[in-house]
Parts: sequence; structure tokens; C-alpha cells
Amino acid sequence: MRYRIVDVFTDRPFSGNALCVVIDPCPASRMAAVAREVNLSETTFPTITGKGTYSMRIFTPGVEIPFAGHPTLGTAWVLGPGNWRQTTAGATVTVDATADAAVMTQPDPVITEVDPDSVGAALGLPGFEGAFLSVAGGTAHVLVPTAHPLEDLGPELATVKRVAQRVGGISLCPFRRLDDRTLHVRAFVPGAGVPEDPGTGSAAGPIALLARRRWGTDVDVVIRQGNEIGRPCRIDAHAEEGAIRVGGHVTASAEGHFVT
Repeated sequence: MRYRIVDVFTDRPFSGNALCVVIDPCPASRMAAVAREVNLSETTFPTITGKGTYSMRIFTPGVEIPFAGHPTLGTAWVLGPGNWRQTTAGATVTVDATADAAVMTQPDPVITEVDPDSVGAALGLPGFEGAFLSVAGGTAHVLVPTAHPLEDLGPELATVKRVAQRVGGISLCPFRRLDDRTLHVRAFVPGAGVPEDPGTGSAAGPIALLARRRWGTDVDVVIRQGNEIGRPCRIDAHAEEGAIRVGGHVTASAEGHFVT
């Protein structure tokens, strides 16, 4: 089975958020094992279903998930330039891929405030402005707005997993306004086998939308993520209800074959 590894939300190989795209058909019974073998944040298994359309399954090293951002952008980019309609278990979205980037639509998230108990302790965050469960495309993140710097957080990952799952989320995502057009985000996803995700496209749209509601940030923002783990990402997010878009640069870093 042929595969390609691409780096999303960056224009430089070995930066951004890496993704493995398995190009050839893979038996469903082997997909989770392939994702564990690669051990990246996500591995995708696309199937072309028509002109400009494909279906896709997405696996982290720990679980299958219904929708995700950087796998959507990276997979469409691998399939080639043009407008794609992608269907996963959680959502159908459109993706515009060019020679060096991709932009996708996102479903509007349902955002509800949840019990913030233990969130600060889990993240090592001394202060924050509540906790919000965001669900879009079947993927649920717990968003944690804060005014405190995020560079030196010391999360307790077992507690992060427990706190996120308690309110129905897959992650804890603290975020901070740097200015009206720039946000700093970190995303901890230990329940899916990902201690920290370098660039979280499925959370980017909801975070930009919540930041706009709470702090009046611009409709178009750049999200900075991943610097703390040596995989800097820059995510472009358009936070307009009914027209949410998330995108960024994509570049190739490896290709090969799995032995079956």
C-alpha cells in the first residue's frame, strides 16, 4: 500500500502537523494497526467515490475519529489540486486544494459552557475564563479561553484525559488572544493517544468563533500552535457563522509503501 506523509499548516518539510495518507485500498481490519505503526496525530484512508468526491476514515494512534481538520486539508492536497467534496463519518465538507495549500469549509459548531472543575489543575493553568464544549462534525473539543501565557504549561495528561471525557470532549484546548488577528492555541489529546497536537484544524474554527464572541477579535485570524513541541503551525481561520473556513500551507515530506 502506497502512502505519503505531508506536513500541514507549514510551508517547510518537518514542521507543522504531519499526516500519513494511505493512497491504496487498505483492509478495514488493518487501519488501526497502520495508524499505530505510523504514530502521527492522524492517518487517513481515502476512497475516491466520483469526480471530485471521496470518502475517508481517520485514525489517531488510539481511536478512530469522525472528523478532523489537518487530515482533511492534507488528504485533499495529496489527491491533487481542485475542489473536493469529502465525506467522513461526522461531516461532509468542501476543500479547495492548490499546489501549496488547502482551505476547507467547516460545520458550524455547537458551543456550550460546561463545568470547569479541575480544568486549571489539569493544564497547570493559573487562571482561565471558563470551559466550553464545542462539537462540530461529531468531534468534540473542550475550549479554555485564558489571558495567561501558554508557553510554560505543565499539563497532567491523565487528568487532562479524565476532565475532557467527563464533559464529553476528546481534548483540552487552552487559547489566548495575542492581538485582534492572532491567537495562541495548545491542544492536549491524550485520550486519543496524542499527548499534544501540533495543529488542530477541527478546533481552529470553533476557537476563532468563540474568541470573536468573547473578545471581539477579527473575523479572520491566524492561530499559532505547535511551537512548544518543535512543530510550529500557522492556521488561517475565518470565523463567520454559516461560512467557517480553515486552511493553511501543505508540503510533502516522505512517501513509501507498507508491506502487507
